[in-house]
Amino acid sequence: MKVSRRTQADRTAATRAALIAAGRKLFAEHGFAGVGTETLVREAGVSRGALYHQFGDKTELFAEVLADIEGAVTQRLVAAMPSGADADLVAVMTSALVAWLDACENPEVQRIVLIDGPSVLGWTRWRAICQPHILGLIQAVLTQAAADGLLPPLPVKALSHVLLAIADEAALYVEAAQDRAAAREEIMQIVGVLMRALVVR
Repeated sequence: MKVSRRTQADRTAATRAALIAAGRKLFAEHGFAGVGTETLVREAGVSRGALYHQFGDKTELFAEVLADIEGAVTQRLVAAMPSGADADLVAVMTSALVAWLDACENPEVQRIVLIDGPSVLGWTRWRAICQPHILGLIQAVLTQAAADGLLPPLPVKALSHVLLAIADEAALYVEAAQDRAAAREEIMQIVGVLMRALVVR
C-alpha cells in the first residue's frame, strides 16, 4: 500500500510540474487571455481532467505559476545580495535591484508577474501571492536593518511596499524604454540617492 501511495504522489507531482511548466511557457509567450485550456493540456501532455483536478481552472493554474516564478526570482535576489563585510544596507538593496532588473528581462517575469498578475488575479490576491516571496524578502532585510539601527524610525511594512512599488515601476520603465541600458542607469542613479538618504549614518 505504501508503494502505491508513493506512486500516486509521484504521478500527482509530475502532473502538477508539467502543467506549471506549460503555464510558465505559454502565459509568458501569449499572455493569460491568449492561452486556452486545450493548449495548456496539450503542451503539458496531460488531460483536461488533470488540469481541473489539480488546479480547478486556468486562473488557479496561473496563480500557481505566479507563485513559482516569484519563488525562483526571490532565490535569485538572495543569491545576489552581498554578505559579510560587504553587506551594508545600500549594497544589499542595490544588488537586489540589479538582480530584479536582470530577472525582469525574462518574458515570464515581465508578462506574468508585472502585467497579467494584477489584472488576472486582482491586486489583493496578486500581492498576497507576492507577500511570502520578494515583498517578504524586502521586509526581512529592512526589519533587520531597523534592529541594527540603520534605518530611521519608520514603519517597516509600509516602507517595504513603497520600495517594492519602486522596483516594479523601475522594471516597467526599463522595459518600455527605447534605450534600456540608459534607462537602467537612470533608475540606478535615482535609487542610489534614495537608499543613501534612507540609511542612518
